Amino acid sequence: EVQLVESGGGLVQPGGSLRLSCAASGFTFGSYDMNWVRQAPGKGPEWVSTINSGGVTSYYADSVKGRFTISRDNAKNTLYLQMNSLKPEDTAVYYCITYLSDRQIRGQGTQVTVSS
Repeated sequence: EVQLVESGGGLVQPGGSLRLSCAASGFTFGSYDMNWVRQAPGKGPEWVSTINSGGVTSYYADSVKGRFTISRDNAKNTLYLQMNSLKPEDTAVYYCITYLSDRQIRGQGTQVTVSS
């Protein structure tokens, strides 16, 4: 079964940090680009970051550039998102997503709340 499972979310104060993880199973993780997408309450999905299959190239939304870092460990079939200098507007459910033969695979998400 193809599966993505996110973890690492929680409540953090503004300026704090969190590291999200996404454990992949059921497919050849190291062959696929991976993405983080977030959805804030009452808003549509927002793309956050993408990393290529080899982990060499990454891209970021302007809203997180310089604060977030995407990475992956293909030996562990795991995707990461290091989030620093968090702001209240980063509050959202964060999902890891990939596309297998044009089929979107998405995890259940992990809630990140940035509040004092």
